[in-house]
Amino acid sequence: MAVARRRVNIEEGRAALAAWQAGVAPSSGEPSSGETSSGGPSSGEPSNGETGGEPGSPAGPPPSRTLIATAVRYSLEEVTARAPGNSVEVRVPPFGVTQCVEGPRHTRGTPPNVIECDAATWLSLVTGRISWADAVSNHKLTASGLRADLSELLPL
Repeated sequence: MAVARRRVNIEEGRAALAAWQAGVAPSSGEPSSGETSSGGPSSGEPSNGETGGEPGSPAGPPPSRTLIATAVRYSLEEVTARAPGNSVEVRVPPFGVTQCVEGPRHTRGTPPNVIECDAATWLSLVTGRISWADAVSNHKLTASGLRADLSELLPL
């Protein structure tokens, strides 16, 4: 199988994902998984007036739209690299869409296996801030079709 061409530079994508993580408060007071941001407080104490109150509350100014777009596009490309195929379509409007997971190829109309969510939910899934089961049970994403379950692939 041919290797998919990446549109987002890997280093830029990782940096955007780390910056997004640093820009949102850890959920339930627990540290987020994955890469740690450089320049952030190592003690886990809130900075810049952060109260650490509600899960998902911003740790400072909200991440820019450009940063969110880069993080989403990079993570979609990473999912496709880890599970190449065309049987599941993952949509994160308005930032990106990808097809992944081996199986029957879809060519016309609405795909039989579709996952759709907003950027914050997608990035939370990718970084392990929320589990697949929690996102589905809390109606944070829609997943239709027999193959529309990325719980084995996430977090990245």
